Amino acid sequence: AAAGILCYVGAYVFITYDDYDHFFEDVYTLIPAVIIIAVGTLLFIIGLIGCCATIRESRCGLATFVIILLLVFITEVVVVVLGYIYRAKVEDEVDHSIRKVYNGYNGTNPDAASRAIDYVQRQLRCCGIHNYSDWENTVWFKQTKNNSVPLSCCKAALSNCTGSLTHPMDLYSEGCEALVVKKLQEIMMYVIWAALAFAAIQLLGMLCACIVLCRRSRDPAYELLIAGGTYA
Repeated sequence: AAAGILCYVGAYVFITYDDYDHFFEDVYTLIPAVIIIAVGTLLFIIGLIGCCATIRESRCGLATFVIILLLVFITEVVVVVLGYIYRAKVEDEVDHSIRKVYNGYNGTNPDAASRAIDYVQRQLRCCGIHNYSDWENTVWFKQTKNNSVPLSCCKAALSNCTGSLTHPMDLYSEGCEALVVKKLQEIMMYVIWAALAFAAIQLLGMLCACIVLCRRSRDPAYELLIAGGTYA
């Protein structure tokens, strides 16, 4: 279950990043997600090793289990650190990219970036960078000369909205930059919290395995079996 949850969190980050990648050009942000998927896959293998070692009461198997858990624990700590680093970079990255994306908007023959803007404005219920008036500074607005913003700025409940700036009450008033930053930071927090939660679980697993190992090493019958060569 733990492996599945970690893989799900990593996949969620990838899918969501694909919707916002035009506003955040640093692909290294996906490193924590890649690591967490790898850890999730590794946890499945670790679980099998742990089960086999416990059933067979193998001291060597349990020791291997503890070592692998320790490596996974360290990896999850790295994910947490990277998550905080990239979370802190989100605001600057979005601020750097979003103006370029908006200036390149083409509502007539929309490319991927233009579709991304329309998607974000509908999903986050926002308009423009800071508000709808930002559209007046774009090349697209000056070329169309109809004093209107894209229809994706229209409030979802209004079917007769044309995007005209003469009816600002029909438009979303909040800008998209702050909401995109908030969304991306939330995504990074999912990764951080998932890594922290499972790091705690790994720590508990290591403690339990160490306790079992210590008890086995103090068990006279267990030592006698080893000395007699009847236990591998």
